[in-house]
Amino acid sequence: MALSANLFLRQNQSLVMTPQLMQSIQLLQMTHVELVQFIAQEVEKNPLLEFPSDDAETGSDYDPQDEAHGRQPDDDRADALSGDWYDNGTDGNGSRLKEELDANYANVFQDDGAPARVDAPELISQWKSMPGSGDGENYDLDDFVAGQVSLKDYLAQQVPFILPDMADRLIAQQMVDQLDEAGYLQGDVAEIGGRLNADPTTAERVLAALQTLDPPGVFARNLAECLSIQLKQKDRFDPAMQALIANLELLARRDFATLKRLCGVDEEDLLDMLAEIRQLNPKPGSSFQTGVSEAIMPDVVVRASSDGGWLVELNPDTLPRVLVNQSYFANVSKNSSEYAFLSECLQNANWLTRSLDQRAKTIVKVASEIVRQQDAFLMHGVDHLRPLNLKTVADAIKMHESTVSRVTSNKYILTPRGLFELKYFFTVSISAVEGGESHSAEAVRHRIRTLIMQEGSDAVLSDDDIVDILKKEGIDLARRTVAKYREAMNIPSSVQRRREKRALAKVAGF
Repeated sequence: MALSANLFLRQNQSLVMTPQLMQSIQLLQMTHVELVQFIAQEVEKNPLLEFPSDDAETGSDYDPQDEAHGRQPDDDRADALSGDWYDNGTDGNGSRLKEELDANYANVFQDDGAPARVDAPELISQWKSMPGSGDGENYDLDDFVAGQVSLKDYLAQQVPFILPDMADRLIAQQMVDQLDEAGYLQGDVAEIGGRLNADPTTAERVLAALQTLDPPGVFARNLAECLSIQLKQKDRFDPAMQALIANLELLARRDFATLKRLCGVDEEDLLDMLAEIRQLNPKPGSSFQTGVSEAIMPDVVVRASSDGGWLVELNPDTLPRVLVNQSYFANVSKNSSEYAFLSECLQNANWLTRSLDQRAKTIVKVASEIVRQQDAFLMHGVDHLRPLNLKTVADAIKMHESTVSRVTSNKYILTPRGLFELKYFFTVSISAVEGGESHSAEAVRHRIRTLIMQEGSDAVLSDDDIVDILKKEGIDLARRTVAKYREAMNIPSSVQRRREKRALAKVAGF
């Protein structure tokens, strides 16, 4: 058989993930902050993209449809100024002409103006930087705002007052660097002293001095030591309180009988001691901000409509606004050798605007279906939250489950019931008794929490009692599931709750 090279023409189809499609998928799952940063980067590298001017300054009305067609907001303004505008503007006192030309004949020479008003004349002699003190220099209000101090900086300012020796300060600085966000010392004291050629006694002495700093309880190595430091500063660390701090595991189990015997106090004194412990701060370093906290902005807003339904709309504050400068492309590409580059920029800009428009439509479509499915929750509360999964929403709006998952990730919706993440409305289904309607796991957890909050000291509900009550209400739930939900909500067992409620009832005189 002869071997030879031949040419064949073959036609086939394949699914290809284009860069534009990948960009659309990434835009869909971006949060508002990430989307703003991405658009800012695109505007910086694409000369045909630009942010719209402020409507308050230009006086123009913004229409999202203008973005898709590349129309600038100033086009309408230019049309309004066309025609014989000079003749019209010079009629009368010429006020319209001054408006259109933005003419302002006010005195722009600051030296001829009135003297600056003194905010507090009585403080000028003490505070030379007071605004209006007469030095003629401009001032910035930010110069008078105190900066945020971290926990380590706050402690470093106090160390020189308690440790005059420089060697001790060096050990103290090493211990300050070993603090976590809660104010606890994570490093080993002997190891810290060994790295600086200090004996363990010196390191312990420095640590004891640091534990007297503000905030109280800082530099503790565990919870018991943190509470002990705060009680010592309040002069309340007596032998009874010392025994209570040494047995915090019994306090967690609400074993008041054993605690009374170990502390040598009666029930009333024990409850007073517990009240003092509740006033202490188990995380003394938590009051110092470690990072920048960002407020959550809802992507979708839901409000009641006049016809009794719900109106779902995008939050205008989170809508990305970017325009394609078609006129710039037309003017520059005529006599430019970079026509290919500008054409690619125009294609990318148009694709970005279409992707943003498709993202907004997809979010509204998914949110509208969630609102339709959870109408009872919006009307009556969490008890009526229905079980819902991604497949149900995807089938209703004719989309893939992965698309719904991307839309609901890190997106928030503002409802009359509060601000929720879209993922909140997707809960597992719990079967009902005798083929009844299934219940949402979140609604069941809320029902368990309500039952426990309503119980009295003489009728504390066990997990089996909760199972029986839920079964009467048509919810088929196993005992181990009730225990799992209760522990997830940080609710103690029935034995611990009974001890605490009986002790509180006895002190109250019931």
